[in-house]
Amino acid sequence: MPIKSFRPLTPSGRFTSLNQVNSAVSKKRPERSLTESQSRSGGRNNNGRLTSRHRGGGHKQRYRLIDFKRDLMDMPARVQAIEYDPNRTAHIALVAYSNGEKRYIPAPEGLKVGQTIVTSNTATTNDYTVGNNYPLEIIPPSTRLHCVELVPGRGAQLARSAGASLELVAVENGQAQLKMPSGELRLVHPKCRATIGVVGNADHGKQSLGKAGRRRWLGWRPHVRGVAMNPVDHPNGGGQGKSKGGGGRQQLVSPWGQLAKGFPTRNRSKLSNALILVHHNGRKPRGRKK
Repeated sequence: MPIKSFRPLTPSGRFTSLNQVNSAVSKKRPERSLTESQSRSGGRNNNGRLTSRHRGGGHKQRYRLIDFKRDLMDMPARVQAIEYDPNRTAHIALVAYSNGEKRYIPAPEGLKVGQTIVTSNTATTNDYTVGNNYPLEIIPPSTRLHCVELVPGRGAQLARSAGASLELVAVENGQAQLKMPSGELRLVHPKCRATIGVVGNADHGKQSLGKAGRRRWLGWRPHVRGVAMNPVDHPNGGGQGKSKGGGGRQQLVSPWGQLAKGFPTRNRSKLSNALILVHHNGRKPRGRKK
């Protein structure tokens, strides 16, 4: 959707640019049977410990149950509405299957109300249209995909946010090669399912909230820089201005000392490292032959 800028009639309007309301996005209430209440954690885990900082407040929301598995096979589904989802950056589509069941799916770019989509294990040349779901082994190479599984039957885990997609490079030697949005090239099982197309609402990342209050509506609390703190509160704190001994002149780290810029945090002993052919920075994993 196009980005809408505002006249600077107020201080916040001077810097505000938001997604323009698209006529394709329905204003109706969400399907009641496909929503459930959700409580706020304030960034705390089941032990009450703060694990995600700067969260709290915000508008009350109901969670939309999204069908990431697409397990109703060979049953046509008609798109009834494109709706806003407060829990994710992408819009969602309400689809009604021929047996009367309704489900929500992430809405890809180009999906229209009234369009029919299908989930199947077989396809012809003309079936690879936006919104259809197939196993990777029958999808032509160079196809743009979203909502891709990492493990067959687990449900979509890759390319689910607004504007995201990945490319199917090839299916050979019993493995499917995927080029991720980051540039990483990795292998997955060819039985993993994927949906054709690119996730819609690609302009979401171009928004400028314009004021602190709008960020509070979304459930984010203020963020204080480490260099503005005292040494007792943060490793980067302290110093008279930006001194050599503190105030950010040293390496930037988290409050617990983890390097914040350029340091790889992925576990080197992770089993799925063997499935990565090329990292996002163009380097090949250690031990892999050229």
